[in-house]
Amino acid sequence: MVAATLMWSIAGVVSRHLEHARSFEVTFWRSAFNALALVALLSWLRGPAALWQTLRGGGRALWLSGACWAVMFTAFMLALTLTSVANVLVTMAIGPLFTALASRLALGHRLATRTWVAIAVAGLGIAWMYGHQVSAGDPRHLFGTAVALAVPVAAAVNWTLLHHLRSHESPPDMLAAVLIGALISAAFTAPLAWPFAASPRDLSLLALLGVVQLAIPCLMAVAVARVLSGPEISLLGLLEVVFGVLWTWLGAGEAPPPQVLGGGLLVLGALGANAAWALRTRPVVARG
Repeated sequence: MVAATLMWSIAGVVSRHLEHARSFEVTFWRSAFNALALVALLSWLRGPAALWQTLRGGGRALWLSGACWAVMFTAFMLALTLTSVANVLVTMAIGPLFTALASRLALGHRLATRTWVAIAVAGLGIAWMYGHQVSAGDPRHLFGTAVALAVPVAAAVNWTLLHHLRSHESPPDMLAAVLIGALISAAFTAPLAWPFAASPRDLSLLALLGVVQLAIPCLMAVAVARVLSGPEISLLGLLEVVFGVLWTWLGAGEAPPPQVLGGGLLVLGALGANAAWALRTRPVVARG
């Protein structure tokens, strides 16, 4: 999951190097390249016939998860065109709380105290990193923040659904849901992206985002959902913010201010403490 967040985090620094592609076109090409990569990867992993069979008979859970992925793919990029990156990231930082509440309400799961504490400390760290930059009172920024709110809400529903399905005796194959999400996102943004203005350089960078920043890490996230709980996945997802700051620093020459460094340490400390305590308290399975 940490590796997945590392790949997710390159979106900002790569987008800084785009020449002509903007707004919906960025979302369209990223989702389109994501879909192409997923068709290739899933056909290789499952076989073309099995992939088609999964899409046809996956049921409501598969399509609900796909819709969640589509919302996350689309709302994130759209929100960035409406408000500042700081507003979007602060809004996304409440994802672990939404996921914890969704697991509590939908599944009746009782969360460990350490998870609640880690969520609170990590949230404070994110707020410290970006809170001083958040704009207030501008209707455009408020609307952008509302759009960004769709990302943690959709993520909470998705992770809770995946966590619920893993308790089934024969859980469905949910990897195809990422492909469904990419196709829905590309179809929705295609008419809004016209006329296309992306240069060949833009297309190569957007292909990088579609394959490395979306397709591969999203499949990894679905795979680890068989092991980690929804709140744990969402909490580890906060590392995307920390890694994103580092990529921008190294790739765009933007040195982070003290608030970013201090908040990043809080996030990393919360994640590390939560993971260490989980390993310490996890029961040991005897092997014969």
